[in-house]
Amino acid sequence: MTTPRKERTGVLLSRAAALIVVITVVGLLPWLSGRDPALSVLRARSAEQEPTEEALRAVREQLGLESGPVALVGDWFGAAVRGDLGRSWVSGSEVLPSVLSGLGVSLALMGAALLLALVLACALCARTVIRGARGTLDTGESGGGGTGAPATALAALPEFLIATALMVLLSVWLGWFPPYGWQEPRHLVLPALALGVPAGGLLGRLAEDALPAVFAERWVELWRSSGCTAGRIGRAALRRALPAVLPQLGLVAVGLTGGAVAVETVFAVPGIGRTALGAAESQDLPLLQGSVLALVLLGLLAGLIAQTARRWMLGPGLRDASLSLPARRPARASRPRVAVPLACAVLLVVVIGWGLLLDPLHVDTAARLGAPGGAHPLGTDALGRDVLARVGHGAATTVGIAVLVCLGSYLLAMIVGFLPALASGASETANAVPPVIAGMLVAAVLGPGSLGASIAVALVSWPALAAHAAALVQETRAAGHLTAQRAIGSPPRWILLHHLLPAVAGPVARHAVLRLPGIALALASLGFLGLGAQPPAPEWGLTLSESLPYVERAPWAVLTPAAMLLLLAMLAVSLSTLPAPAAGRGPIARVRARALRPERSTAR
Repeated sequence: MTTPRKERTGVLLSRAAALIVVITVVGLLPWLSGRDPALSVLRARSAEQEPTEEALRAVREQLGLESGPVALVGDWFGAAVRGDLGRSWVSGSEVLPSVLSGLGVSLALMGAALLLALVLACALCARTVIRGARGTLDTGESGGGGTGAPATALAALPEFLIATALMVLLSVWLGWFPPYGWQEPRHLVLPALALGVPAGGLLGRLAEDALPAVFAERWVELWRSSGCTAGRIGRAALRRALPAVLPQLGLVAVGLTGGAVAVETVFAVPGIGRTALGAAESQDLPLLQGSVLALVLLGLLAGLIAQTARRWMLGPGLRDASLSLPARRPARASRPRVAVPLACAVLLVVVIGWGLLLDPLHVDTAARLGAPGGAHPLGTDALGRDVLARVGHGAATTVGIAVLVCLGSYLLAMIVGFLPALASGASETANAVPPVIAGMLVAAVLGPGSLGASIAVALVSWPALAAHAAALVQETRAAGHLTAQRAIGSPPRWILLHHLLPAVAGPVARHAVLRLPGIALALASLGFLGLGAQPPAPEWGLTLSESLPYVERAPWAVLTPAAMLLLLAMLAVSLSTLPAPAAGRGPIARVRARALRPERSTAR
């Protein structure tokens, strides 16, 4: 086993290496795309100016582009160490004030959204805490006996759809809040709600997944028999469950800051994510590098704070490898709640199968923006194409790629989770890069399309799963019963297969299923911004983007792909809340049952 000092050194090295790699790739963006950076800057400065050779030469001399990308990146790093982020290639103003201004706005938005997320997470897991403290919780089922469905449903809601719905309902129709801007506290409400609701659902679901195992520990029965109040037991259980959730809290905090590009764009919030997106579109390298640097440093800081708080909450038990893990109890035989996932799956299959029978590219000009009817069951879009056909044919692109990306992220997280140094540094850095920025970087190399979008989403989808796996691996390795297993000579491979993997694979798999709607929505958002599938492909995000300008005249063209995304989210929700197989009914349960037999370990 690695020593704590070597582990900390590895974490610092991985963080520094990941930071350098990200900033270097960002600095090479114009050259990776094969576009002339002087032409991009000239068009950003003045779209009407003729790009003559003299004008381009003047831009190159002014910006020092003739020295090459390697020299430019090296000079930028040297100046950044001295606190100088350079000047914007487009406006000529200093980058540091712009970055600090955008970061301040995003931090305020992050704080409000995070506070709302914590309040919502506490409300969602309150029932599980109360039942567990009173001794009425079924600890054999995940999610507190199925109560994790509301939390998972909220976690699966897409931020940009929440933002659009809130703007239409609370701003346009009711007039309670301003639709855009950043001048007064009232402008903070709608963006914070759009970001805080899914984050609160995610944190609440993870807490609900961890609490039943905590209430199954032996100390709970001992405390209850000793006369401890339900309130004291509940508070102790929350403290015991929080270490597994804290790494996710750090990742969620960074995601609220850097991943809120769509929400900041909808509400015209001048945050750091929107600043980075604008700089990437104009290829303003100094401003883009400064924005990404701020996002990555914020991610590293949040991860450091979360890890420090987690180590403090675990106390000396983590250092001395004397943590007590919950006893593995077989779940009570119960009928799985398959009605909801079955209904969602059947509805998805029916709609997709029906749509596959129709032509998604056929244009009926006489039926443009036509309402649902016999010829077109779900109406037509602005070009007269059948919405049902486009939704059916777009499922392969949206759902199929999302499933593959989710599976790949899960496998990578399970591997990286057993390497804590790599998991801590690389996952924090990758999580700090917004999917839109990753999409622009990949699109610069491969061009916009489904392949580039899937690679970009895959690059930023594994960090949360890896952090979850790493936290579970660290706690399981520090368990007292594993120390006893090593003392009696159990081989490391046997401990890995019979203790570590069963303790990590299940929770991380449920977390991966929970992330499936988010991956599909990330792919849809890249298509929405023109970085994914290109017209006339029937990808759901692209279909939503094409129909959004006509939402008042033809709401069915927008609601249909949005409803399909929500159906996919409900399917993932219901699947993630299904109870695990009972002992003796599945391979994982049989492995866990064998792991509970001491004679097996001594014999080996």
